[in-house]
Amino acid sequence: MATLKELKGRIGSVSSSEKITGAMKMISSAKMHKAEGALRRLVPFRTQIETIIGNIIGADADFTSPLTVARPVNRMAVVILGSDDGLCGAYNINLAKFLREHIAGLRERFGMNLEIEIHAVGKKMRKACSKFADAHTVIAEAQGVDSKSDGMKVKDFTAGLQHRFIAKEIDRVDVLYMHYISAGRQRATADQLLPVDSEAFSSNGETPDAGRLYIFEPSAGDIFRSALPMYLLSTMQEIFCENRASEQAARVMAMQSANDNAKKLLDQLQLEYNKLRQQSITTELLDIVGGQVRE
Repeated sequence: MATLKELKGRIGSVSSSEKITGAMKMISSAKMHKAEGALRRLVPFRTQIETIIGNIIGADADFTSPLTVARPVNRMAVVILGSDDGLCGAYNINLAKFLREHIAGLRERFGMNLEIEIHAVGKKMRKACSKFADAHTVIAEAQGVDSKSDGMKVKDFTAGLQHRFIAKEIDRVDVLYMHYISAGRQRATADQLLPVDSEAFSSNGETPDAGRLYIFEPSAGDIFRSALPMYLLSTMQEIFCENRASEQAARVMAMQSANDNAKKLLDQLQLEYNKLRQQSITTELLDIVGGQVRE
């Protein structure tokens, strides 16, 4: 049985842990709200770009872009976003499981000889993805980006993927990430980034402002080719923001769970300490009373 001194030391350690997890929860919550704000600021821009491209498609104008060309998929890139830091529960593990399922689906669709490059964003995710390497799967380093990258780094990374797609080094690009729904709910999601699917700009099978007549200046093709890279960049920036918000939400939940467990343990230790202290006091009183009776 533990002594009073040992129990007091444990209570102090658990109490300190409770304070630390509570502080980390507050920090993660602040970071999550910051990422939420950045996400809200990005959505209107992407929505407007989608509307412009949707209007071009709906007007039956003449437009082409190498970013929309679909071809047989022999080699593709899969970008998966995780975290650089730990203490976020099963966040990276769940994404790694989702990646395994996604790769299995791709091989079933495009053949077992499909060459896949996995671009893992985040130190923890790179570590989790290292076991996926095989004869047809390469773990490639996501050049210049991590889970905390700013807009310029994301722009360079997205431009690099576009360049490789246009150069026919890769035939398709998928992005896997944790879609942020709310602070308590995130969902693993896979989006096809390249080639761009024109159906992505339709709503219930109808393009925005369908039936209206437009005069395009410059040509519809020029506008389309200029707007499409902007759409891809805004999409990727939004995904990075969602990843940051989801990571911090997962960390908030993990710290809340750790804090709750620390409180339960603290209550148990405090109860045990009180019982042992009461027992010690009773024993001392009995000794005192017994000594007086003998006298």
